[in-house]
Amino acid sequence: MLSKFETKSNRVKGLAFHPKRPWILASLHNGSVQLWDYKMGTLIDRFDEHEGPVRGVAFHPTQPLFVSGGDDYKIKVWNWKTRRCLFTLNGHIDYIRTLYFHHENPWILSASDDQTIRIWNWQSRNCISILTGHNHYVMSAQFHPKDDLVVSASLDQTIRVWDISGLRKKHATAPGTAPVDYETRMGPGGQADLFGNTDAMVKYVLEGHDRGVNWANFHPNLPLIVSSSDDRTIKLWRMNETRAWEVDTCRGHYNNVSTALFHPRQDLIISASEDKTIRVWDMTKRTALQTFRREHDRFWILIAHPELNLFAAGHDTGLIVFKLERERPAHAIHQNMLYYVKDKFLRSYDFGSGNDVPVITIRRGATGQSPPPKALSYNPAEHCVLITSAQDGGVYELYSLPRGQGTGEAVESKRGSGQAAVFVARNRFAVLDKGLVTIKDLKNETVKQFRPSATAVNIFYAGAKNMILTTATSVILFDTETRTQVAELSVNGVRYIVWSPDMSMVAFLSKHTIVIATKEFEQLCLIHETIKIKSGAWDEIGVFLYSTLNHIKYALPQGDNGIIRTVEQPVYLTKVKGKNVLCLDRDGKVRAIAIDPTEYRFKLALIRKNYNEVLHLIRTSNLVGQSIIAYLQKKGYPEVALHFVKDPKTRFELAIECGNLSVAVETATTLDREDSWQKLALEALKQGNHQVLEMAYQRVKNFERLSFLYLITGNTDKLRRMLKIAERRNDTMSRYHNALYLGDVEEQVTLLKDVGQLPLAYLAAKTHGLNDEASAILAHAGLETPPTMPGKGHLLKAPTPLLRHGNWPQLAVSRGFFEEGLVGGAQITGAPTETQVMQDVGGWADAAEDDTPAYGADESLGSAGAAIPIDLDAGDGDGWGLDDDLDLPDAPSGDAKPSEAAAGGFQVPVAGTSFSDSWVRNSGLAADHAAAGSFESAMQLLNRQIGAVNFAPLQPLFIRAWQASRVYMPANASLAPLDIPLQRQIDRPLPYASFKFSGLLAKLQDAYAFTKVGRFSDALATFKTMIHHVIMTVVARDDEVAEVQQLVDTCREYIIGLQMELRKRDEADVRRQIELTVYFTHCQLQPAHQQLSLMQAMSMCFKQRNFVMASHFAQRLLEMNPAPSHAQKARALQERCQKEPTDAVQVEYDQYNPFVVCGNSYTPIYRGSPAQKCPFCRASVKPEFAGSLCQVCEISQLGAPGTGLRSSVESN
Repeated sequence: MLSKFETKSNRVKGLAFHPKRPWILASLHNGSVQLWDYKMGTLIDRFDEHEGPVRGVAFHPTQPLFVSGGDDYKIKVWNWKTRRCLFTLNGHIDYIRTLYFHHENPWILSASDDQTIRIWNWQSRNCISILTGHNHYVMSAQFHPKDDLVVSASLDQTIRVWDISGLRKKHATAPGTAPVDYETRMGPGGQADLFGNTDAMVKYVLEGHDRGVNWANFHPNLPLIVSSSDDRTIKLWRMNETRAWEVDTCRGHYNNVSTALFHPRQDLIISASEDKTIRVWDMTKRTALQTFRREHDRFWILIAHPELNLFAAGHDTGLIVFKLERERPAHAIHQNMLYYVKDKFLRSYDFGSGNDVPVITIRRGATGQSPPPKALSYNPAEHCVLITSAQDGGVYELYSLPRGQGTGEAVESKRGSGQAAVFVARNRFAVLDKGLVTIKDLKNETVKQFRPSATAVNIFYAGAKNMILTTATSVILFDTETRTQVAELSVNGVRYIVWSPDMSMVAFLSKHTIVIATKEFEQLCLIHETIKIKSGAWDEIGVFLYSTLNHIKYALPQGDNGIIRTVEQPVYLTKVKGKNVLCLDRDGKVRAIAIDPTEYRFKLALIRKNYNEVLHLIRTSNLVGQSIIAYLQKKGYPEVALHFVKDPKTRFELAIECGNLSVAVETATTLDREDSWQKLALEALKQGNHQVLEMAYQRVKNFERLSFLYLITGNTDKLRRMLKIAERRNDTMSRYHNALYLGDVEEQVTLLKDVGQLPLAYLAAKTHGLNDEASAILAHAGLETPPTMPGKGHLLKAPTPLLRHGNWPQLAVSRGFFEEGLVGGAQITGAPTETQVMQDVGGWADAAEDDTPAYGADESLGSAGAAIPIDLDAGDGDGWGLDDDLDLPDAPSGDAKPSEAAAGGFQVPVAGTSFSDSWVRNSGLAADHAAAGSFESAMQLLNRQIGAVNFAPLQPLFIRAWQASRVYMPANASLAPLDIPLQRQIDRPLPYASFKFSGLLAKLQDAYAFTKVGRFSDALATFKTMIHHVIMTVVARDDEVAEVQQLVDTCREYIIGLQMELRKRDEADVRRQIELTVYFTHCQLQPAHQQLSLMQAMSMCFKQRNFVMASHFAQRLLEMNPAPSHAQKARALQERCQKEPTDAVQVEYDQYNPFVVCGNSYTPIYRGSPAQKCPFCRASVKPEFAGSLCQVCEISQLGAPGTGLRSSVESN
């Protein structure tokens, strides 16, 4: 049995597979119906409208419906899309046992303890037939998969086969006519018509069981019935048109047999029993082949998937989805040939011609009795194969293949025992058997033996004279001649190994991880998948393609990966050929699946800097999507991303990122949004492009910055224009600033007089030597004596510009490769020059400053080359409403053509990749992202890995990691200090790890000490600090990864216990005090602390006269071998308690039912009860707390999905 999925729940009484989706319905004894995704292992939904146990469920084969029935006598039909009950069918007067939909008609078949079987029309919602005849509970009833038959099993020890062809005929009504229900046709009493005819008639009554029959089932293709009974037997029945008879009986179960069914594809019978076993029987020989046993759980229901090779069984504590044998075909690839095992043949498939022929017949046991071959190794030199299977603890067979095209004849084989066998030379192969490696020749004779230093689990091919040994935690490259270890790589649980065609790279496949390494076992990347990885194959260009349960994906050697396409069922990749992936499906058929390799070819060419290939792919393929754009931005190619984007907003952002002012001006003009012009202005200011900056400021009407721009560039003519504009706008402060920038004292004095600031006007005139103007102001104010003037006043005048140049000079650089390739011979536009801009706008700066040119009313602020008209007569504007009437200085428009680099400037070279960017790119650890200063990506990683939502406790840790990853060296006084990164590896850029595991161990000892002396607040604070520091801790070895997880578990247990202890001190209710104390004893603490908690619980229960509980804790304390004084006290207390075995205070505590403590409510969650977990600390809580913040770690959201915290570096 290969278990695929298990759940823990209340007793499962009914099961149903969905025919297409990976779903299974489970009806429980507590009244719930659960819907599970068995492929993802998640609970999709639960339905809780029944009262009492639910015994039967069934999916409709095509509609989004399912039906359920239980001990409340009700049949409920549900829509799983809307997740609600559509209607309820009432009619049965006792428990409902089973329910099934008809495969064609809108019928539901129900069996009940009221000794009847009913057929319902779920469209008209009426009962259309009642099948009576059984005189005891009807335990099951099912439709025949093809014929108009029903089989039922009853506790009256009979199986009945019913003919319902009459029902089909009566209900094959014409379109538009209403269906006839049972009451209408049969009358109120439900009796037959005058001649005794009914819709359903008993065809056969099968008698032979000695006790009640629990189950009866039709064979999907043959005229056979299988039944199971309380007499502990399974009977096989055959029927024809006239009669039915017993064929044989299968005996072997030791208790009631709940269910028996036929294997859909093989000649097998599978049964489930209350003796806690599932048994597989040979249908032809009627002998037991396999037995699968559970320790404590009785089986109640067994079903088979209608399409796949899957089964499910319900038992006392949940359900299990399983298959009887592995479905992965054993195969090997050599050049253009695929050798694989299908049924009893070794077949060959030619990838070139497509010829698929049987080569030889291989030895295989009875179907279902012997496991299929698990591995195949091919020797091209001698044209022979090694086939390994798990039969009898491991067996290998050596076959010599016939030359030329095979015919499928049987050939002799050489056998031996071994867990794995693989060729290591032209005439040698290695066998692994119980940790011992034996080298044999092609005569199957031993050449040499040796025992590797590490315990090997499996062996794989690794080239001539070499092989790969896999252990539980590593893979070892082993030289079979010198018997030495060549290289070792730490990889957990490797199941398959795939070499690239040139043997330069190798992929190690585990259940959820892929490690790609060189042939020297130098790790290149590690890829983690949440869904099980099935197989992999190399593309000819060096890209690894792999399949999961749902997808075909790719992985580049440096770690980038993505989805190529979705698959409905798992496939096993064998070869990548152009735009097709050749693979084997679970039926052993070779399939060709079309793929689009453009995305991974593009990324690989970009990584290898094969720019010709990149340009070819850009021109010839339709690369679109946000993922490509984000990838190009991440890799530092925003200028390439520009060529994939048509959306103006995205183009603008990319143009700003790569500093392309020409595209930025173009897209900003199209968008014409204030935030876009602001960003453009900022980028133009960085590049010193004053013309673009001036245009951007004009578009957003930023007059103050325009004035300051003209000041620092020495453009006094435009400053005078800004002064006139401020006067037209009636903006006093702007007018004064412009006058100040120009050094125009007369204008300053005039302005101060206009606004009524005569003292300031007099002060300005007098200070700057305008005595006549000062006297006039004094006279106007009515003063005869001049006021006292402050001394040391001097003229405020802007410095005279020495250089009135345009933009900052730029370094002349050659065109980039992509500019040359993508634009071709067209001129590459750069930033606009001042000369071009002034030619475009007509050179208004030469006009007399007193002239105000007139413009047409249809010319707007944003038109190319146009100034902004001013209506001098307008006087009723409000605020910025006058902006349309301003004569702003002309600026370069969005259509201005930039100049060539050689036309007068240089372009600043593009900066290289910073260390911080390299750290982020090379690591998937949140601690490394925080050290790089990329706090946002660190938080995103933690959200995906551990469902983190509260980052406040991590803020100081992020800052500490960032500060510890660099040092600063002072430079010149006018320059910023030099930022020098600290790295933990020489060969790969990764930041210094400031949080180390050794530091956590030191804190752990402090926390233990606080706990021992009773300083619970200090201990709690220390444990919470540790659990937060774990998130930022980086370790290098796999054993340390396990220790980190163990430390998280330790912190969780202590935090829950200490929080309960502190809560108890504030609790006034004695009952609650006792509960918190006894729950504390169920936290997994150190033995010394566990003894202290037991002593505390023992004392408190004794003081509150709960003598039974006190005696229980005393016994638990004695089992831990405490100190003699403590043991003596416990024994004395036990003797006292035995005299009065009562409890005065009733508390919620069951010492015989295992439980964990809810981390939020501090109440017990007993085994089998529903619960949610924290994805980080794995604290359990009750379902009502799902979605809230975990109170243990204070970081993660309860019940959130998470891939698991990553603490280890990707390469050692």
